[in-house]
Amino acid sequence: MENIRGSVLMVVAMAAFAMEDMFVKSASTHLAVGVVLMLFGLGGMAVFAVLITARGQRLLHPALASKPLLIKLALEVVGRLGYTLGIALTPLSNASAILQATPLVVVAGAAVVFSERVGIRRWVAVGIGFIGVLIVLRPGLDGFVPAALWTVLGMLGFAGRDLATRACPPVLSNFQLSFYGFMMLIPTGVLILLIFGGVTTPDLFALRDVAGAVAFGSLAYWSLTKAMRMGEVSVITPFRYTRLIFALILGAVVFGERPDAAMIVGAALIVASGLYTLVEGRRSRARARVRA
Repeated sequence: MENIRGSVLMVVAMAAFAMEDMFVKSASTHLAVGVVLMLFGLGGMAVFAVLITARGQRLLHPALASKPLLIKLALEVVGRLGYTLGIALTPLSNASAILQATPLVVVAGAAVVFSERVGIRRWVAVGIGFIGVLIVLRPGLDGFVPAALWTVLGMLGFAGRDLATRACPPVLSNFQLSFYGFMMLIPTGVLILLIFGGVTTPDLFALRDVAGAVAFGSLAYWSLTKAMRMGEVSVITPFRYTRLIFALILGAVVFGERPDAAMIVGAALIVASGLYTLVEGRRSRARARVRA
């Protein structure tokens, strides 16, 4: 029963994340991307500040100065900078497809950074997933969109952030980590404005979209946190890939996107390889327990 509840919450989280992306992309058509991120960050901070305070936790914990957390926050800036520009400048479905490669980069990074054992089968799956990313990007071909490289940068930043999270002090709650994540959107927005300029005054449409992004983003983080605390991680985690399905639907309905064959094939390779790494990782741990 816990696995079912956790899986449902994970699907809800992924649907909410897709809605968040849709509102951020929509807001960026009315307002400078840097301003969108700053407003989004302020809204998210306000929501999680209430949740943290309600639980009697500290907003600014001394562990905020720890090296792993500082690295995580720096990578959060890289991830948000790249991915936000990616969804603003390229089709939502393409950006979401590339983002699905994040777990593959985490697997490869865990082997390098934490010396985790990654068998040859999972390395092959990681390689196939990266081929899927190249198919979506289509470098050197007519369909190549240079702006999609922003999404790749964002994906690498998020993967590094997830790796750094493993080393963060366990005394910090998920809500505190989420608060700090939203906090880093402020300097990220400032950085984008310094690079690209374009400061504009928010209109009602932009504020509506930012409010939608904050609402769905907060729901997504809450649902994700609850999901990961229920049942078996290996059962619940694969449902992360439902985010791509929701992104495809929203991209088609809201923005009129029509993914081509290359994008669909590339996305399928990314998702299939990601699911395989999860299954093979579970099998490897089971074999290790048997040998022990």
